[in-house]
Amino acid sequence: MPEPTPEEGQEAAEGLSLADGQYTVELIFEGGSGKARVESPALLTVSGGSCTATITWSSKYYDYMLVDGVQYLPVNEEGNSVFVIPVAFFDAPMDVVGDTVAMSTPHEIDYTITFLSETIREAE
Repeated sequence: MPEPTPEEGQEAAEGLSLADGQYTVELIFEGGSGKARVESPALLTVSGGSCTATITWSSKYYDYMLVDGVQYLPVNEEGNSVFVIPVAFFDAPMDVVGDTVAMSTPHEIDYTITFLSETIREAE
């Protein structure tokens, strides 16, 4: 699947010239019913010019996320759901889907996450 192309206002991940390592990044999370949220700042990992973010939900009932049509499974077995997803760009909303099993049947819910490049700091 092709990588999304940054549009006006977006900063491509590789354009930030971040050294390999771990950082934190603030994010804006929108969508759904407003009951669920994700932690901010998130852990941002840079390796070989690619970025991933560790997304920690406020619920343990998310069993997968979809980003650009690719399914990501939780990286933990206990506690609130945690996912590692790719970050192709910053400073513009990125469409994601979270599948929750908290209701009587699973539901895919649309969200957007905006990673704010000006907030990137080295992780301690």
